[in-house]
Amino acid sequence: VQFVESGGGLVQAGGSLRLSCVASINSFNTNSMAWYRQYPGRQREFVAHSSNTGFTRYADSVKGRFTISRDNAKNSLYLQMNNLKPEDTAVYYCNRNILPDLMSTVANWGQGTQVTVTS
Repeated sequence: VQFVESGGGLVQAGGSLRLSCVASINSFNTNSMAWYRQYPGRQREFVAHSSNTGFTRYADSVKGRFTISRDNAKNSLYLQMNNLKPEDTAVYYCNRNILPDLMSTVANWGQGTQVTVTS
């Protein structure tokens, strides 16, 4: 399984970015997928989740600002990020939805995409 993230960049606070992820997963449409982010020296943390049934869930810190979506025909996951804040600066990754207790056991990650928000 391979994940290829893209769309990151440098943006001023209040700006927007749209991240994309292409996942080489069989039957992508049956998988719950999620976005995560990682600050330097810290473990990856949950950002947003898209279930295979259309359910979505967000971390409190991004609710109302970020929107997760998917295109099953393209094996793709997206994250629209609006009203970005400097604290959103991190490397963003996509993966299957992972239970928090199992995060440290998952070794298969893409290269991620860097998002930098300046004040």
